Amino acid sequence: MSPPNSPYDLFALMAHRYPLRPFMEVLPRTAEVYGIAAGHITYGDALHDVTAWQNRLSESGYGSGMRIGLLVENRPLHFIILLAANRLGMAIVPINPDLRAAELEYMIGHAEPALIIAIHSRRDDLAEAAANTPVDVAVITPDAPLPPPRAGAVTARPSDDAPAREAAMLYTSGTTGKPKGCVLSNTYFTELGLNYVGMGGIAALQKEGERMITPLPLFHMNAMCFSFMGMLQVGGCLIVVDRFHPTTWWQDVKDSRATCLHYLGVMPSILMGMPETPDDRDHTVRFGFGAGIDPKLHAAFEDRFGIPLCEGWAMTETGAGATISNQAQNRLIGQSSLGQVPDWLDVRLVDELDVDVPNGHPGELLVRRKKGNPRKGFFTEYFKNPTATAEAWEDGWFHTGDVVRKGEGSNIFFVDRRKNVIRRSGENIAAVEVESVLMRHPDVSAAGVAAVPDPIRGDEVFACLKVKDPSAQKATELAEWALGQMAYYKIPGYIAFVDTLPLTGTQKIQRGDLKRMAVALIEDPETINLVHLKKRQPA
Repeated sequence: MSPPNSPYDLFALMAHRYPLRPFMEVLPRTAEVYGIAAGHITYGDALHDVTAWQNRLSESGYGSGMRIGLLVENRPLHFIILLAANRLGMAIVPINPDLRAAELEYMIGHAEPALIIAIHSRRDDLAEAAANTPVDVAVITPDAPLPPPRAGAVTARPSDDAPAREAAMLYTSGTTGKPKGCVLSNTYFTELGLNYVGMGGIAALQKEGERMITPLPLFHMNAMCFSFMGMLQVGGCLIVVDRFHPTTWWQDVKDSRATCLHYLGVMPSILMGMPETPDDRDHTVRFGFGAGIDPKLHAAFEDRFGIPLCEGWAMTETGAGATISNQAQNRLIGQSSLGQVPDWLDVRLVDELDVDVPNGHPGELLVRRKKGNPRKGFFTEYFKNPTATAEAWEDGWFHTGDVVRKGEGSNIFFVDRRKNVIRRSGENIAAVEVESVLMRHPDVSAAGVAAVPDPIRGDEVFACLKVKDPSAQKATELAEWALGQMAYYKIPGYIAFVDTLPLTGTQKIQRGDLKRMAVALIEDPETINLVHLKKRQPA
């Protein structure tokens, strides 16, 4: 039997093989938030629901080359519609529920979906946004009758080659300019599942009884593609909660009987800030997989909660075409290690002139597959943007924009995004590291760090902070506190208190806008100059 070449093919195979196994589970707390039934959905039940949606779509005239805009948050319905659409050769365009009018108008006008399906509370917002675009698309709730597709609804690239067919289009958050639509093929999905089951080590997936819990959003590739396809590959159960709730997280993990979990770096930081309890290890999780944990918290987190955390690296654009993961027993905990370069992946580390840097030196990570198609498993293209696609693949290498360094044994260590490195007096400072530290202060609710010009040091660290009771005294207290948390040269030389930070639709900092904000605020009389505090501390 040939291997499955689409998400639906793999799902159908598992549904016929394991019809009574749990496919997904909705925890009571998530069920209450969404107003849906709690409990598990078997593979057999899910196949019935997928087939019903497939028939509804087909009978209404939907088919290959069309896209469905989908805003149903983290409900199981997201995957039901994804699989039904996939069976028909259609693609979905997940929509971040936090997006508002201008963002929605751009996304709808750019993606040109044949139909948009949204939860009741957002239907009118999406309909209004759609009305302000040239795309005459209907916006309906999941329980409404399906209208026929709009005229000219075939906007994805139809393909007789099933693996190459578009399955989804995800929008990158980007740091400057408009988001780019990443076209993701069936191969993108299937390769991610194969990549997960092939990792082994601490993150080895069991072929029976695997249960993964994730609070990550389904408009990102991690939960929608990586977690989902990993569970499909082993006939496991995916437990998607509505979002990360720190105070109830461990109870949800315990109640879910999860064997593994996915995280983002902010989660361990928040959980480590909560009071210790005798139940911290009362769970069934074997490992966690994610990215971005504060290296200073890594060992302490594993010791406290009894869960090894495997850090990994990938991007929406790279998919499984280029992944680096750290699931070995010797994970170099606390060193921001992403693991060793796999033998099937080609990497280069280059400086600003695309010249290779020696081992131990930071450089931008360039990647490609070693054998066969160098782009296998990567995104297909940036939709309607061949120039950006070509730039990303300049000279046959995908330019990631991430700065890493290579150590002994091909270990890769994350440094920062290339645009976020602050170079002060010869020292490279990662903006995200400074932000992570500042966010651990109880008075700081939001932090954005950028470089501003300094006539002597090259760059200086500028922090835009949202805090309780802002004042010059509070800025000094924060800087003095930071001196006990990180090297003196990393603490903010300037602090400006702000009401909001410039964020993308996926709640990431707009780095270009933040830098412009910082440069403008340097002359603001309310910005507090703290450079005098940046002195080497006693050993």
